[in-house]
Amino acid sequence: MLKQLYVRQFAVVEEAEIHFGPGLTVVTGETGAGKSLLVDALALLAGARADAGQVRSGAARAELAAEFDIGALPAARAWLQDEALDDDGACRLRRVIAAEGGSRAWINGRPASLAQLDALAERLLEIHGQHEHQALLQREHQLELLDAFGHLQADLAEVRTQALRWRALDAEIRQLAGDDDRDARIERLRHDLDELERWALAPEALAELEQQHRRLAHAERLVSGAAALVDRCDGDADQALARQLARAQGELARLVELDSQLQGAAELLAGAAIQLGEASELLTRYAERQDLDPARYAEADAHLSHLHELGRKHRQPITALAEHAQTLRDELERLDHAGAALQRLAGERVAAAAACARASATLGSGRATAAARLGAAVAALMEQLGMAGGRFAVELEAQGDDDPDPRGRERCEFMVSANPGLPLRPLRRVASGGELARIGLALEVAALGHDAVGTMVFDEVDSGIGGAVAEVVGQKLRALGSERQVLCVTHLAQVAAQGHAHLRVLKDSDGGTTHTRIEMLATEGRREELARMLGGVEITRETRAHARRMLEQAQAD
Repeated sequence: MLKQLYVRQFAVVEEAEIHFGPGLTVVTGETGAGKSLLVDALALLAGARADAGQVRSGAARAELAAEFDIGALPAARAWLQDEALDDDGACRLRRVIAAEGGSRAWINGRPASLAQLDALAERLLEIHGQHEHQALLQREHQLELLDAFGHLQADLAEVRTQALRWRALDAEIRQLAGDDDRDARIERLRHDLDELERWALAPEALAELEQQHRRLAHAERLVSGAAALVDRCDGDADQALARQLARAQGELARLVELDSQLQGAAELLAGAAIQLGEASELLTRYAERQDLDPARYAEADAHLSHLHELGRKHRQPITALAEHAQTLRDELERLDHAGAALQRLAGERVAAAAACARASATLGSGRATAAARLGAAVAALMEQLGMAGGRFAVELEAQGDDDPDPRGRERCEFMVSANPGLPLRPLRRVASGGELARIGLALEVAALGHDAVGTMVFDEVDSGIGGAVAEVVGQKLRALGSERQVLCVTHLAQVAAQGHAHLRVLKDSDGGTTHTRIEMLATEGRREELARMLGGVEITRETRAHARRMLEQAQAD
């Protein structure tokens, strides 16, 4: 339910904050005062396209905000939770439109896209009017409305479950069968596996190969470098480290005889001499062990070249080729054993198709019954809503039985004849704006309580009617308000009198600037507004008396 709407610098509204309650709230005002601005604001908060021209002249931006009570709207709560936009049960929408163009939106204080606004709004409110009724013209929406009217959601869910199961099985069968390319795929897999099993290495073995390749590539340098270091450490030249260290030890030994405190340094030099000798031995053995065989280097180089080629071929790093080989091995095994799997899956697909056919038949029967009931109910309401002699029917068109369909076998088309003697034709082709608004009202009243939204908005649903028909429209809207929150923009006193609450839109001008105010009317204010709507420019005592009786009678029901 809509609790609050805040509008600032929007069109001719400088600033307004409106609080809403349950039931039917009517909105009235002089022509051109901006009655439909509330509907426009809600449409923008529902994700409609914004226009910089909607920003009040001279302002940098327009700001719109709304707060909804979603305690009785589980679909909205679930959507907010799934999108990580929930906030302790709150539902606050905000949108800012810049004068230079562009807009931004927020849900519960977090940035949101227009697509998210639209998706959430579908679970919060419906807007019916001369311009916001496109959903009623869409066949998919018509089918959804029919299923809701017939309480067929469980049957539809079963059809969807079985149809999606059939599709999953069919996709698995086609993948295993390979669309007549299975044999070629098996041959390619075996060839690729032969290559990978010959060359691919586990990460540890690959690291060892790379190290060996690097060592063999620089073997000559390593041998000559190790030999040079041996000569420098323990060679025959006077500059060899071992000879210099021996001389240092001799000099230090003579000094120790003079001062024993130098004994520690002498011991360290003795240790250094031992370590230098060990290093020389290690370098000597290393140089002797190095393999300068070019054939071994060529072998390692060829192995790495093959690995890099396979990496490019399979679009894998060479470190992942062994793991990729296992993936191909698993796929080959599945294809090799696909015969038995295909036979099993084919049986499951037949069973799923049969289950879907049974569920679709049950759903189709329910839709046929619901279509007849809905057609009769809407036709009767059209008569009451000023479309005398009009007819309404729900036409079901069977689809082909080739593949199970998650939406069932039928497609739906709302058919209407707005005037006596005219044939039924699709609603999307023949209904005018006013007729469509009233048909939308008839559908909502007929399906009272079947949909899940908490707020319904009607803009000028009483266009082109008056008298007793207008009173009936008001009564139907009030009845709708007993089940849902309803907001209705109207220019007829008969409709306005039926409201549980009454908003009046006033336009003031100081000669240079125009301002629009929105105020909630109490009983006396409602009488005066109804009198204005009944009497026009001159309001007489009789007009006020008529307005008082009309309001009392409407509120007494």
